Amino acid sequence: MPVDAVIFDLGGVVLDSPLAVFIEYERELGIEPKTINRHISAAGAAGAWSKLERGELSMAEFYLAFDSEMAAHGLSVSGAAIMERLSSRTAVRPQAVQAIRRLRTAGRKVAALTNNWVSADQNSKMDVLRSEFDVFIESTRVGLRKPDPRIYQLACRELGVEPARAAFLDDIGANLKAARELGMATIKVVSLPDALRELSALSGVDLGA
Repeated sequence: MPVDAVIFDLGGVVLDSPLAVFIEYERELGIEPKTINRHISAAGAAGAWSKLERGELSMAEFYLAFDSEMAAHGLSVSGAAIMERLSSRTAVRPQAVQAIRRLRTAGRKVAALTNNWVSADQNSKMDVLRSEFDVFIESTRVGLRKPDPRIYQLACRELGVEPARAAFLDDIGANLKAARELGMATIKVVSLPDALRELSALSGVDLGA
């Protein structure tokens, strides 16, 4: 039986992946690829990146805390430089937007569930996408971030569906694991066309991928 609702991560799914920006920056600095993201993940909920995405730090406070965290690992990394690159390199993926529109036309409910932060650039990107979704959940506005189970439960409540009747797409394994443990069908987005083909089967809607 097809799912009733689909929940989309934004970065790496509906928007270009921010991970590519990290890797490019690491290459410039001569750092091993994925080092920065590994340290962000290891810092967990207490880390500067997580606090920023829950709305607990201003951008200025984040820069100080993040740069200090990286320095503690022997890395001379600039949070401001990373944010500047992210601002210019995460464009909307038209194929994803087309799929979202087809799902809604077919009567499926659709939500965005994103870990993000407050900035003029982020706000403008969110404003462009907001009307494409029935429900739009931003970590910085609700004070929760993936993979906290409560943010998935919030998405399902606002959609009016049980987790078992929803599919969730993300490009990060830990985020998918948390959704799967709640009973959601999950799709890891490595190739967007491949993910949309899988979603076509789950949703019963031809997404044209």
